[in-house]
Order: sequence, then C-alpha cells, then structure tokens
Amino acid sequence: QVQLVESGGGLVQPGGSLGLSCAASGKIFSINVMGWYRQAPGKQRELVAAIFSGGSTNYADSVKGRFTISRDNAKNTGYLQMNSLKPEDTAVYYCNADIRTDWGPYHNYWGQGTQVTVSS
Repeated sequence: QVQLVESGGGLVQPGGSLGLSCAASGKIFSINVMGWYRQAPGKQRELVAAIFSGGSTNYADSVKGRFTISRDNAKNTGYLQMNSLKPEDTAVYYCNADIRTDWGPYHNYWGQGTQVTVSS
C-alpha cells in the first residue's frame, strides 16, 4: 500500500519561511510527477507547484519567485520550500504524486494534508 506523508506545516509570521516534506512509502517502482496543492477555507483546491521525474517544474503565478519545489528520487521524497510567506498562503497543503508499484500504469495518490498558517 502506497502512502504519502507530509510534514513541516505550522504557524509562521508574514515574511517568514517554512519547508514542507512529502515522503512516499510502500511498494514504489517509480514516481512520475510530484505536486503540492493547497486548499484554503471556502476555496477550491489549487495547484501550487509540480515537479516531474526529469526535474522540470511548474508553479502557480501566485507563488513564483517565493516557493521552490524539489525532490530526492533516491528517497522518494518531495519538498516545498516556502519563502516570503503571505497571509493569503494560509491553507491546508496536500502532496500529490503519480506512482507505479510495478510495470503497470501510474496511479494518483494524495497525502493527508498539513496546515500552514501565516499570521502575526
């Protein structure tokens, strides 16, 4: 059974920094894209950043220049470094990944989410 476990959320002041991690565990053959999504109260879940197996990345316009996504393929772990945080970054952040457990198709998995609160 594949699991994605996020860590690193918390409370930070505006302008501060926070790093999130997403560790994939279980029978993992390969991971294609890994992404971070967020959902603020009363809003739809939105893509924050994504990184593909080759290293290419995509970012939401709202976080470009402030957030950095990365991954360690040997550890099956993804990261999101968030700098210059703003109150509007407050949300539950979810890890998402397309994972193969064998030579079959990729399946999509979600983590349980971690709360990020930006407030003074």
